[in-house]
Amino acid sequence: MDEERHERIRAVVASIPAGTWCSYGDVAAVAGERSARVVGTVLREDGADVPWHRVLRTTGTPAPHIAVEQIRRLTAEGVVVVDARAAKDQRHVFEEPEPEPAP
Repeated sequence: MDEERHERIRAVVASIPAGTWCSYGDVAAVAGERSARVVGTVLREDGADVPWHRVLRTTGTPAPHIAVEQIRRLTAEGVVVVDARAAKDQRHVFEEPEPEPAP
């Protein structure tokens, strides 16, 4: 994966506000990626310094191999987690970019 794509994904993850979460697909869409899987790959390989814990599955559930730590971090930020599922009303919605003005 090229550096630009990698950094675009990291920037989107870094912009997720504390106390909210979004899905891998949300991040992919905002970063201009077709696949949510690439987001997981970037976070696994180089996500230690971004809030990786705010990225969940579409259902609001964490990946099993990091669930305990992810839930701990989310609840510390105020995200309500019930039955290992983050509250839907705390899902971050990215704003649509303003359209470019006509020349």
